[in-house]
Amino acid sequence: MTNTTSTNTGANAKTAPFSPSHSDAELINQPIGYWSSAAAKAVVHHIRAMLAENGLTQPQWWVLNQVDGHAEGRDRKDVVEILRGYLEFGEGPLHHDIDSLIRRGLLTEGTGSTGGGGRDSGPLHTTQEGSKLRERVAALQVRTRGEVHDGIDDADYVRALKVLQRMIYNVDGQAWHH
Repeated sequence: MTNTTSTNTGANAKTAPFSPSHSDAELINQPIGYWSSAAAKAVVHHIRAMLAENGLTQPQWWVLNQVDGHAEGRDRKDVVEILRGYLEFGEGPLHHDIDSLIRRGLLTEGTGSTGGGGRDSGPLHTTQEGSKLRERVAALQVRTRGEVHDGIDDADYVRALKVLQRMIYNVDGQAWHH
């Protein structure tokens, strides 16, 4: 017997308790590519929606997290180096997101040895407004993580990540997260 109500195909309306889409015997033959992709899309959409409600894109959130809390600031190229491999984003869009955060007054970029502003003009710093936004959204991220992890204990979560990492390894894939 197949129960499809648990995949929550409605507009995030949780009307029934969770139950898997298929029996264990049926799940063994389900494609991991489909389910891992579906999970990634659903979770990332949920996170991005919360960030958008707070005026941030996901890469902008990553940048704020990399810069905030560093009294001496962070060099733009170091921030981009850390973040450029995340999801589908590359180096160019990250520079755009950094520039956007500067224009919005959430980051500043100090004058360095190259002088005159621009992409290599000195360390990035969060402004007071940027730090307050990061702090507020960080609290919302805790809530969002709780929503994503609802009904999943830490041992199951760790096991799921190890299984996915092993599958990446088995097909000579590359993945990394700080």
